[in-house]
Amino acid sequence: MPTLSWKPIEVKMPGGTQMVHGPYSALHFLTDEWPDARGPAYVEARRFCRAALDGRKTAEEARERFMAAACEAKLAQETATSSRKN
Repeated sequence: MPTLSWKPIEVKMPGGTQMVHGPYSALHFLTDEWPDARGPAYVEARRFCRAALDGRKTAEEARERFMAAACEAKLAQETATSSRKN
């Protein structure tokens, strides 16, 4: 079974911060706690998190997409450890 965790991402919300540890917690966050800022990166992050849970994508691929969505919504800042490859 593939690893379904990743290096935690700190997400900043108005009420405080939350750590997201993998595709399952990311999908929960995207579905239940995400603000109204839902752009193309948000849609892609949900798709990749679901695919990681189904074994069609890696957790790291889902992490990259989740990080992009968090940056798009201004909930996190891109860091040197997140390395999305085009």
